[in-house]
Amino acid sequence: MKRSPKAIISCAVTGSAHTPSMSEHLPVTPDEIAEQSVEAVAAGAAIVHLHARDPRTGQPTPDPDVFMRFLPQIKERTNAVVNITTGGAMTMSIEDRLAAARRARPELASMNMGSMNFGVYPAAEVDRVWKHDWEQRYLRASESAVFSNTFAQIATTLRELGDGAGTRFEYECYDVGHLYNLAHMAERGLAKPPFLIQCVFGVLGGIGADSDNLRHMVTIADRLFGDDYHLSAFAAGRHQMPFATHSALLGGHVRVGLEDSLYIGRGELATSNAQQVAKVSRILTEVGRDIATPDEARAMLGLKGADHVGF
Repeated sequence: MKRSPKAIISCAVTGSAHTPSMSEHLPVTPDEIAEQSVEAVAAGAAIVHLHARDPRTGQPTPDPDVFMRFLPQIKERTNAVVNITTGGAMTMSIEDRLAAARRARPELASMNMGSMNFGVYPAAEVDRVWKHDWEQRYLRASESAVFSNTFAQIATTLRELGDGAGTRFEYECYDVGHLYNLAHMAERGLAKPPFLIQCVFGVLGGIGADSDNLRHMVTIADRLFGDDYHLSAFAAGRHQMPFATHSALLGGHVRVGLEDSLYIGRGELATSNAQQVAKVSRILTEVGRDIATPDEARAMLGLKGADHVGF
């Protein structure tokens, strides 16, 4: 693992797993996504990881036109690295999932490194007032769906965005086998170092949010990639801040945001993405890590720069 005294904070601003009825603070409209991104960067985030939502209903959307309603705002108002999802949502085809990144040609894009079960259906049974009729159907559908990330799909994305647009990737690894999938793509010459490996814990269908699992993932990544990778890690829900702390102590980077957890503490909803970024910034400072600026993150990750994107 590449170790740096400076830690990169990524903020996943809205995602596709949570629905509007779960928190009034989840950004939905393009202006809300832009504003919360700008505030997160001001609080210390170097990278903002972005999905889009239908501004009328809050349902996840792959529509590039919706992305283009907030991407220019973020670029104009911050120096942040913009990281666009290619995971989208399980309801989207691979063509849908790639559409926004193809248009925007970002510095960084997420890359899910294997097909998996991705279960958010238990959230449909929580007793709450539902704002939209799509929400429970959408959540329940994950019980019988597979989140498809085949070798062919991964290779296509690496060629089109990596070779074709100069985009680099946040490799999202939800289990140990995903690390081996990344090594396979590196052996084929499709994935190129330095790798930003985002280890993801606590998603139903992926590796559990157990600190021993993080240590094991690092052990395997060290074996496969040596010092050719940067570690980042996050865990869903209540495990968010403990895993950020553990990653920081290991010399890695961190990710927070309302995509991953709607809370700032036990039973207390976060009022914004910036609130989570500010909290993890304090944690990083307390454990002796400095916070990387966007340009420092670009240098570490070998990014092409904001002048070379398509928005």
